[in-house]
Amino acid sequence: MKLKASKVVLKEIRFGPQTDDHDYNFKLKHAQEFLKEGCKVKAYVFFKGRSILFKEQGEVLLLRFANDLEELAKVDSLPTLEGKRMIIMFSPKKTAK
Repeated sequence: MKLKASKVVLKEIRFGPQTDDHDYNFKLKHAQEFLKEGCKVKAYVFFKGRSILFKEQGEVLLLRFANDLEELAKVDSLPTLEGKRMIIMFSPKKTAK
């Protein structure tokens, strides 16, 4: 059984609440590569100092990220706020052979 078990690799992608389009697209491309390799992806928005006031902006950013990764990944958990981080989890979709 141990031989058949597959290792799950988790990759993290960090955003700020005011991430710009170029940075967003750059991180989106990395997430797509990770998912094609079969890794799980954990994307989070890190709120620093008073930026916690922009919770809605962070949630919109993560939902947009989930929408853009729709064809490659399924969402394990919707955006949840844990301390100063808003986290969303993705796992790669199984491809039919």
